[in-house]
Amino acid sequence: MKNKNVKVVIVGGGLAGLISAICLNKASIPVVLIEKKQYPFHRVCGEYISNEVVPFLKRMDLFPEHILPSELSTFQLADIKGNTAEVDLPLGGFGISRYHLDDFLYQKAIRQGIEIRTESEVTDINYADHNFEVKLKNDEKLSADFVINAYGKRSKLDKKFNRKFIEKNSPYLGVKYHAYVDFPKHIIGLYNFPGGYCGVSHVEGNMVNICYLSRRENMKGFSSIPEMEKAILYQNPQLNNILSTAIFLRDKPEVINEISFSQKNSVENHMLMAGDTAGLITPLCGNGMAMAIHGGFLAAGAIQYYAEGKFTNRKQVERYYQKEWRSHFAKRLWVGRKTQGLFGHQGRSNFAVNLINKYPELAKKIIQLTHGKIF
Repeated sequence: MKNKNVKVVIVGGGLAGLISAICLNKASIPVVLIEKKQYPFHRVCGEYISNEVVPFLKRMDLFPEHILPSELSTFQLADIKGNTAEVDLPLGGFGISRYHLDDFLYQKAIRQGIEIRTESEVTDINYADHNFEVKLKNDEKLSADFVINAYGKRSKLDKKFNRKFIEKNSPYLGVKYHAYVDFPKHIIGLYNFPGGYCGVSHVEGNMVNICYLSRRENMKGFSSIPEMEKAILYQNPQLNNILSTAIFLRDKPEVINEISFSQKNSVENHMLMAGDTAGLITPLCGNGMAMAIHGGFLAAGAIQYYAEGKFTNRKQVERYYQKEWRSHFAKRLWVGRKTQGLFGHQGRSNFAVNLINKYPELAKKIIQLTHGKIF
């Protein structure tokens, strides 16, 4: 027997939030999506997507071919001294800016009649009597049967929900630029520097994404990010060449502090967590965007099963989603945390470079462990 009149509120309009909204709408399930910014906007992101999600996107008519994303087929790694190794990406991937991809999905959602409230912020969510009350900054309250939280890496809501990871200070900050620079179009590069690593790859329109993760202690003694970059990142000859010749497209980079790779729960107080809200994979694995897309699909699917009567209660929805989430993502996150120790240090990063050069097939298998299967 179908469970009629199921209502869903989605908090956060990134990839996981938009994909889950579109999937739920296709199943005729009413959705309200809340996004605190106005599209289009920039995000700190490596902007590489594994091809594992391409069949799904094309099946849903959500692959942005008109934006002409780059085709990425080779992974290049450099240690701090600039020694390099290359290996083919097992599945390959594509590069596209979040500025254009998120806006493309947003416009798709609007045309499908999905209610999306931009420049609106959720301040609290309470659950009682099998129903959610979602409070907005303007004091409005929304009622929902299910809530999908897809608000990203870190939010004030994490403190409201007393999530364990938020209690710990994170030592990382993320920085992203868009630039024009002479760089091979088929390569996604990962270049080590003391206390961090930088990803470089083409997105659309001959534009290159330069995004790095650094330990915050690297900023000590420096008055600005560019000053720190010249002292720290430029120690890698590859990065020195890239950054010193780049034509940056914006006056300032996008910056995010307190990035946490600690374990998170995929369900919190009956709310389904999706994308980075459920777990953040280390950027060296370059697969967070594919995971967000897949996670949004899984969250929507769990609720759809309830609406169709395949699940008869909330507990079944939550257990199914937790099981599916662990099955697809838990190992990838674990491998990411373990391999991260190889980076940001000359000896360990040189070991990784030598490993790729001597055992390319082993390197491919490690890459496969951080990527999913086509779905």
